[in-house]
Amino acid sequence: MKTIKSKQEFEKVFSRGRRFNTRLVRIVVLATDEGDLPKVAFVAPKRLGNAVFRNRSKRLLREAARLAGLPKQGYDVILFATHATSDVHPDEVSRALTKLLRKAGVC
Repeated sequence: MKTIKSKQEFEKVFSRGRRFNTRLVRIVVLATDEGDLPKVAFVAPKRLGNAVFRNRSKRLLREAARLAGLPKQGYDVILFATHATSDVHPDEVSRALTKLLRKAGVC
């Protein structure tokens, strides 16, 4: 899974992308050129808690993204953890993520 690493790529997706929310996960989706490799980023803001809590949330997001089939060709996606993300099973987060991706027109 190719990830978004540079600040420029992150800002491009964040500023131009469309946002979708659920209680378990928030996403920002940006359609890319067909030649570009699809990328994913996983974010857990400091306001969520300590490093252990944030790392657990990101691990859950990575597993949910894998279960949902991310990355999808032609899209860059940023996934944001919420307070509820670390309290549930990755399958629940994956279902919420799939619902958001359908809403965004990715699936």
